[in-house]
Amino acid sequence: MCTGALFLFVGMFLSVGSWLGLFVFLLLIPALIWRIFDEEKFLAWKLPGYLEYQKRVRFRLIPLVW
Repeated sequence: MCTGALFLFVGMFLSVGSWLGLFVFLLLIPALIWRIFDEEKFLAWKLPGYLEYQKRVRFRLIPLVW
């Protein structure tokens, strides 16, 4: 979902030619990363078996990158 949102935001800002929007997108990236870490911590706490899933799945947002 987060990866799809990244592509959506980049595409929206570029399609309308808004460089300011692209700058805002760059500011949103740290918030998105914080949300991913917070969500993973919550899921590991509440969802049985999530820690094993985290060990199997290495990439969080962009395959083969991070």
